[in-house]
Amino acid sequence: MAPVPTAESKRMSLKFEIQPATNPTSDKERAAKLVDPGFGRVFTDHMAVVRYTHAKGWHDARIEARAHFPLDPAAAILHYAQEIFEGLKAYKREDGGANLFRPDANARRFRDSAERMAMPPLPESAFIEAVEQLVRIDRAWIPGGEGSLYLRPFMIASEVFLGVKPSAEYIFAVIASPVGSYFKGGPAPVSIWVSENYTRAAIGGTGAVKCGGNYAASLRAQAEAIDHGCDQVVFLDAVQRRYVEELGGMNVFFVFDDGSLSTPPLGTILPGITRDSIIALAKDSGTPVREEPYTIDQWRTDAASGRLKEAFACGTAAVISPIGKVCSAGGEFLIGGGAAGPVAMTLRKKLVDIQYGRAADPHDWIKRLL
Repeated sequence: MAPVPTAESKRMSLKFEIQPATNPTSDKERAAKLVDPGFGRVFTDHMAVVRYTHAKGWHDARIEARAHFPLDPAAAILHYAQEIFEGLKAYKREDGGANLFRPDANARRFRDSAERMAMPPLPESAFIEAVEQLVRIDRAWIPGGEGSLYLRPFMIASEVFLGVKPSAEYIFAVIASPVGSYFKGGPAPVSIWVSENYTRAAIGGTGAVKCGGNYAASLRAQAEAIDHGCDQVVFLDAVQRRYVEELGGMNVFFVFDDGSLSTPPLGTILPGITRDSIIALAKDSGTPVREEPYTIDQWRTDAASGRLKEAFACGTAAVISPIGKVCSAGGEFLIGGGAAGPVAMTLRKKLVDIQYGRAADPHDWIKRLL
């Protein structure tokens, strides 16, 4: 079994050795790559790496040149999928510095994911330090404008063996990828396909964990959505196949004619940090927010009657993505005439302005760097 985290392990820090790349990307080449980096296709010069063994615990913390991992064909990750990851961003401020948005929340969720997957929890302070050190050494890669530096912390099981048990060795790493604005010309409403053949998670499963297996299991359903001309898939609960849970990679919100919001409750869905931030911002403005079950039949009926005014998905990559149309084997329906709604767009602007340092940060979410 994986070690149980103690208060001491959560506070423990690691000293990172900084080993700059000997042949970093030139200023000219980097500038060319930042013109239109897309999402997750361009990577910076460095990565953070920390290793774990049962005998030594977490050790050998380094910032080093980005390179391939040498993995034995019998490495546990390749056979038993013991892996977790996170996603967060660094944003360039107008004064040239950089902001991290709620890295402490990512560190806590990473620890929780590790516990569920029988992996040794990385000290939260080490998680944050790895992210900060990587942003500092690769700060020139942070795009301006509405771009950002996407950060991908992850942990994989690296012990060489065949057998179903928790690994005794792990690699934690952080890589970084400059990304442009998720939407060209502003957020456009997406269409979503209701998956009736596949489910994402059940009580007791790994739905609340950010692990690769959850996303791999969603790919067939996402392909089905694309086959039906939709942008994204939305999953229903695994027991009754009635209750809306979440999209393939985003949480979902509903906006009603009385001004209130609702979102599916936690338990089998990912506890999204953007989701949590939206709930807080909505409550700041006096908007009631309910975390409660909502059926696909209610969604259809409320959209037809006008009780439902908007629906939107949210996540780190897109922040907020309005939902304009919902499709299923039984037909399709529009939400708010298929246009982006004012509540979604107002919340999106509030959140983005905090992330880039253009607005006050009442919840102390921003970690200023540089």
